[in-house]
Amino acid sequence: MIMMILFTVVTYLLYRISKMVYVKMSFPLFHPLLLTPILLIIVISIVHVPADGYLHATRLLTHLLGPATVAFAVPIYKNLPTVKKYLGTIAISITTGTLVAIFSTFGLSKLIHLKSDMITSILPRSITTPIAIEVSKEIGGMPTLTTVFVIITGVFGGIVGPMVIKSLSIKSPIARGLALGMAAHGVGTTKAMEYGKQEATFSSLGMIFAAWITLIWGALLIPSLMTLQHLF
Repeated sequence: MIMMILFTVVTYLLYRISKMVYVKMSFPLFHPLLLTPILLIIVISIVHVPADGYLHATRLLTHLLGPATVAFAVPIYKNLPTVKKYLGTIAISITTGTLVAIFSTFGLSKLIHLKSDMITSILPRSITTPIAIEVSKEIGGMPTLTTVFVIITGVFGGIVGPMVIKSLSIKSPIARGLALGMAAHGVGTTKAMEYGKQEATFSSLGMIFAAWITLIWGALLIPSLMTLQHLF
């Protein structure tokens, strides 16, 4: 119990410190999702705690992913009129986005000759962590590796996304929000907040719909894709 409380508190404090550093310095490589794991690795290495021991001690944080997933219903309910009004736009955009994410990831993975277990772990990288972990488990991937690539995708999308929006002169709040939510999930939504309330709303909706649609692909499309991979 003491170890659980200690490492949960340490993890939280390191995240808060990382967030303060990122806000102050605004350097992409200091993003909390990148800096916090590095600091945690340093801490558990110094105190000689094995990774499995740390994971067991902080299992409460892992269990919170379940309520976090259920909580996705809240922004959908709060923005129900908006969802109804732009349902077609959201559905077509996000469905296309998830397919592009899956097929591009699969194609690049085959191009550099990654192993099957690595491919299945990377395929759900373009959705938020709680859902990505469940999809990874469902298709036989490694959830820990999936989490790493979800973080990398989010941070990269959060950096490159605004650049693409600026270079293409995208003015529509709907387009900005959906693009950031689809491409960079939670990190993208944080960036969308910098544009405005509408962008943040549609980014949240894009992130949630992307997760739901990818759950469907996890049951229907991805297993078939992995079965056919030996033909490539």
